[in-house]
Amino acid sequence: MIIRPYRTADEADVLALWHECEMVRWADPRKEIARKLRVNPEWFLVGEVAERVIATCMVGYEGHRGWINFLAVAPRWQGGGHGRALMVEAERILRGVGCVKINLQVRTTNAKVVEFYERLGFVTEEMINLGKRLERE
Repeated sequence: MIIRPYRTADEADVLALWHECEMVRWADPRKEIARKLRVNPEWFLVGEVAERVIATCMVGYEGHRGWINFLAVAPRWQGGGHGRALMVEAERILRGVGCVKINLQVRTTNAKVVEFYERLGFVTEEMINLGKRLERE
């Protein structure tokens, strides 16, 4: 798998991947892409095999904590180390800007993904996640 920044030509493949991985819930995924392209667009990573997008990862940092969003690997390609490779690259990027901690959110019903992150050294923290929509989709 080749890891590279997202290109606008990737949009259809990325949207299809996110739908296949059931990552599209409340927000318009095209708006999510547009928002990321306004802030560190080079940190919107895609994994490519045979010129086809099979994985994505949005990396963020606001000077306090790093964030991982939209880490997705096509079901057919899961279990082959592609998610881990994207996380290694995300950590490399974040360490490079002085980030000391990465946060991410996983739905409580997604035990398989929680286990994946635990194998990478992440731990469940005793916190409540609060959110407030500033824009209605």
